Amino acid sequence: MSDFARLLSQYGAIRAEHEELYRDLHQHPELSHQETRTAAKAADLLESWGFRVERGVGGTGVVGVLTSGEGPTVLMRADMDALPVREATGAPYASTAEATDADGVTVPVTHACGHDVHVACLLGAAQLLASDLDAWHGTAIVLFQPAEETGDGARAMVEDGLLARIPKPDVALAQHVLPGPAGHVGTRIGAVLSAADSIRVRVFGRGGHGSMPQNTVDPVVLAAMIVVRLQTVIAREIAPTEPAVLTVGSIRAGSKSNIIPDDAVLELNIRTYSDATRQHILDAVDRIVRAECAASASPREPEIELYDSFPLTSNDEAVTSRVADAFAAHFGERAGQLELQTASEDFSDIPRSAGVPYTYWRIAGTDPDAWEAAVKSGTVTSDIPANHSPLFLPVIQPTLQTGTEALLVAAGAWLAA
Repeated sequence: MSDFARLLSQYGAIRAEHEELYRDLHQHPELSHQETRTAAKAADLLESWGFRVERGVGGTGVVGVLTSGEGPTVLMRADMDALPVREATGAPYASTAEATDADGVTVPVTHACGHDVHVACLLGAAQLLASDLDAWHGTAIVLFQPAEETGDGARAMVEDGLLARIPKPDVALAQHVLPGPAGHVGTRIGAVLSAADSIRVRVFGRGGHGSMPQNTVDPVVLAAMIVVRLQTVIAREIAPTEPAVLTVGSIRAGSKSNIIPDDAVLELNIRTYSDATRQHILDAVDRIVRAECAASASPREPEIELYDSFPLTSNDEAVTSRVADAFAAHFGERAGQLELQTASEDFSDIPRSAGVPYTYWRIAGTDPDAWEAAVKSGTVTSDIPANHSPLFLPVIQPTLQTGTEALLVAAGAWLAA
């Protein structure tokens, strides 16, 4: 048995406390930028294991650094925040937490996206690395990031001097728990998570009585024409082989049936997998909105605001191949391919700012029997809760062990080399 294989074999010794840690995290979820308890728990544990710890990076972010001789530097990241969702799993450790959101509203809070799994797995990997310094050589950086759900947590850490507080990594690693048979992992070279952009458009008309539309410029009709025209961007301007999504998720205008309002507000969401396609769609939105305003004789130029942008997650080929080979050697048939995802993430803001390559993979968290039954009956989408559902709850094992081992195996491709 190699030194690193010996380290991996020690998971059984921490399994019980690791599961209890996960249950505690699950029962105490915290909203984006409010992850004070989670951050303190992570920092205290890291310090007890001998890590040098930086607290309060980018608000509530935590970074631990541990060195064992000369060698590469590997950064591993987990996100900490939960969602304003009321849990409906019925689990004995289900969340009953509530919190006040950024708008001052009291909301239920649940780890409906699996970030509690991510935190627990990274802490498990950190504990095992600290327990056997002779098994690896180099520097391990474990990073606990706030506010992934709002898309600004990684950027906040970078803007708060993250890169000056840690050694420069040679590679950055991250994972996410998703539906699929627990115990399996999946990797993908190139684009894996979409870039996401939200756009708020305000168009202006001239209000008046609904019985005298000739005296008005109707912003409701204008907004409707914009919605129709925007459907042609994906259908007629983007190649069928290039995946992209443009959704108008919200239209707000008026307050009464017989009053033509002065303005209308549309909110759009765009998902793309290349910088060129992203820019083309953003330009097309701007062009169409302005042209329809001109066609409707709008009395003012529209207001177009880009907000809540998530970067493209595109895995480095060499790094991903190296991790995939390590996964295949360790997990065997449980290591496979990750399909293209339409979800979005901000993890890549960190390695891109540092100028280092990265890879991002999936660990599956669904009960294997339930998954197999749903696949056989063709009911995966209806029977298997996905992330952000109030019913989303990864099985504790083998999910935690798989996620912990995946981080260690991936990091070991450098640290145990």
